[in-house]
Amino acid sequence: MAIKRTKAEKKIAYDQKLCQLLEEYTKVLIAVADNVGSKQLQEIRKGLRGDSIVLMGKNTLIRRCIKVHSEKTGNKDFLELSNLLVGNVGLIFTKGDLKEVREEVAKYKVGAPARVGLVAPVDVVVPPGNTGLDPSQTSFFLGA
Repeated sequence: MAIKRTKAEKKIAYDQKLCQLLEEYTKVLIAVADNVGSKQLQEIRKGLRGDSIVLMGKNTLIRRCIKVHSEKTGNKDFLELSNLLVGNVGLIFTKGDLKEVREEVAKYKVGAPARVGLVAPVDVVVPPGNTGLDPSQTSFFLGA
């Protein structure tokens, strides 16, 4: 049976992993992971396997790790990443071409149906006409 690690031990292991990635890789792609399911993320990781590594985690923990690593090594290049870590984002470390990695990730982009409470990433226009719905069923349309 595996030994359950404490939160502190997990943070130390994550810090070591991130520091090792910062030393090994020179290129980082920041990917927004809003509305991305676990299966979709798993497929992206499979597609990038070999030359790239996807790292997800808490932004505050990543910022702290980057700051400590840059102070320890004197390499200030990664400090600029801290300002970009806002919202649900992941880091893709690669040794290959960033454009190719971006295209590989884009292959796994899928359309998602509208869900209650989410804001669409693009403008949605519903043309005037019969919706086929009863007026009591159209409460999700907001008056503009």
